[in-house]
Amino acid sequence: MNSTIDKGLDKDFVGSLIPQKFPFVMVDKLYSYTETSLLSSFRIEENAIFFQNGNLLESGLIEHMAQSVALHTGYQFYLKQEPAPTGYIGSIKEIQIKELPKLNDEIQTTVSILQEFGGITLVDVVSKINDVEIAKGQMKTVLAK
Repeated sequence: MNSTIDKGLDKDFVGSLIPQKFPFVMVDKLYSYTETSLLSSFRIEENAIFFQNGNLLESGLIEHMAQSVALHTGYQFYLKQEPAPTGYIGSIKEIQIKELPKLNDEIQTTVSILQEFGGITLVDVVSKINDVEIAKGQMKTVLAK
């Protein structure tokens, strides 16, 4: 199923699709979803857990990328009207961070599913601000049994 979501889904609804809870939620909009991709975003606010010295830290950016992957899984299960399972990062590979987001920046992240088998998913993740790439990498996630 492919869907483009007008203006992004409600922040509370998006938060309900991932296992993280405030203040650790690092995604706030879902713009589009397909079985093999997702476009999410996160606006940097001063109260963000990984916000320090005017920037979102590297760990916050990586967490946002991982939560975007979790959001893909959560929305997939939502569409099937099933509760989303908890997942874990199995590995992070070749993360390149070119720039750290600043206060009020909106990170838009594209998740592309490369391979999915037996609860293990390999993805490419690319994050941008104003269509300029700020980070990219590969992650492998594993669903809890």
